[in-house]
Amino acid sequence: MKVLTIRSVPDEVYLTIKKWAKLNRRSMQEQLKYILEQEVQLVQSSPGFSARNWRERFKERDWGDITDDVRKERTR
Repeated sequence: MKVLTIRSVPDEVYLTIKKWAKLNRRSMQEQLKYILEQEVQLVQSSPGFSARNWRERFKERDWGDITDDVRKERTR
């Protein structure tokens, strides 16, 4: 696992996370890992993320000219 260091966290953010950690009976580190994991899951399940992945997977594929294909089908 990787180690992550975050500097210059605003006091309000720090105190809020500390409060959440206490309410959830977690350490600050566990609470921050939980928050990051939840955010990653939200982003990965978003339609935009999914669309980006599909575009990336098919970017090298030659799709040809759709207009020409439709014209050819109409004359068939």
